[in-house]
Amino acid sequence: MTYRDSFNTLRTQFDLPAMTIHLKENDIEIHRCTFRSANSLMLPGAAKYRCEEHGKEFCEDLESRIHGRVQSYPNALKHGDIDILENKEFTYSLFKKAEPARSKKVILLFHGLNEHSWHKYLPWAKILVERTGKTVVLFPIAFHMNRIPAEWGQSRPMNAVSCIRRGQSPVIVNSSFANAAISARIEMIPQRFFWSGLQTFEDVVDLIDGIKKGEHPLIDPDASIDVFAYSIGSFLSEILMMANPHEYFSESKLFIFCGGPTLDRMSPNSKFILDSDATIALYSFYTERLEAELRLDRRIAHYFSGAHPVGGAFSMLLSYQKNKEMREQRFRELQNQLRAVALKKDDVIPANEVLNTLKGDYRDIGVTVDVMDFPYLYTHINPFPDEVALEKLVDDSFNEVFERVAEHLA
Repeated sequence: MTYRDSFNTLRTQFDLPAMTIHLKENDIEIHRCTFRSANSLMLPGAAKYRCEEHGKEFCEDLESRIHGRVQSYPNALKHGDIDILENKEFTYSLFKKAEPARSKKVILLFHGLNEHSWHKYLPWAKILVERTGKTVVLFPIAFHMNRIPAEWGQSRPMNAVSCIRRGQSPVIVNSSFANAAISARIEMIPQRFFWSGLQTFEDVVDLIDGIKKGEHPLIDPDASIDVFAYSIGSFLSEILMMANPHEYFSESKLFIFCGGPTLDRMSPNSKFILDSDATIALYSFYTERLEAELRLDRRIAHYFSGAHPVGGAFSMLLSYQKNKEMREQRFRELQNQLRAVALKKDDVIPANEVLNTLKGDYRDIGVTVDVMDFPYLYTHINPFPDEVALEKLVDDSFNEVFERVAEHLA
């Protein structure tokens, strides 16, 4: 079956409402599993917070500061993050061989920024199962995929938001209905990037906790855990590997596709990712004004202080120049566990920045990074286009990438 055939067949099957879908031609099953996040209380939307680990309390009301600005937006964007039910109770999908009943080898698959559909990733998950025999878990990042209110992905209300943003900022670039919700939210409260990432980090830890305790019906308690990550999912995965919570990732391997550099070396300004105003707000907070912002925001400063390993790992990946020695030392320790493929014409995650971050200025970090260039017009958003005229070329490129992935993760 070609990549294009697989893509079109899988998305039709995946959209069925069943909790279990059988792909009879290759003995693969797709299961939908329910998850309830216990980590939403860290999100913006409350007035008081407490770090139980260190007994510290924080007074904070980020959303009150944007009350005036948010009034022009539809009601779906006015809810406090802490109250959004879809982000707390959701399903994730799991691709596995029909036998054994409980998998002993698992690959966590993490997606890109501002994505609402798993369709692109379905052939990726399927080929990973076929070539490694491992179960693949498609786990959504907070406020992405099915962890968002439906209205955030609907063209009519989000076109209205885009119109508001263009009216407020005549020089805005790449504002669209596709990125309106995330752009408005990030621009108003850039801290959301950290808190939603931290919620996802803790959700992944809780998922593995449940597996280790024997609570997962489809995964063995002693199962190995590896990771395949794309785009911003690579940023999350690097943090998981560097922080290594409960030593869950000590033996894990991570394969990075179109990801890997520090935040300041990415270019997310795109109609499909972030508009220019949100990109500026994000970079301004985390790279240009971070020290000043940490003096104002005591809670996020606590996490960045070294008190929490996740905050330390996150801060090491914000700026290429800052914390460089610590970051590169950590990557040297992980060099045999990491591998990456970057694309030469990727303008969101430039290949040279993947090399710089993962291998260092002097290329003295032993992470294998392959720079590939497909023989057709591709983008970061769509590396494997679903076009009849390109079917053979896309097939060859897709297989070439995933041969490398399977070699590393098998």
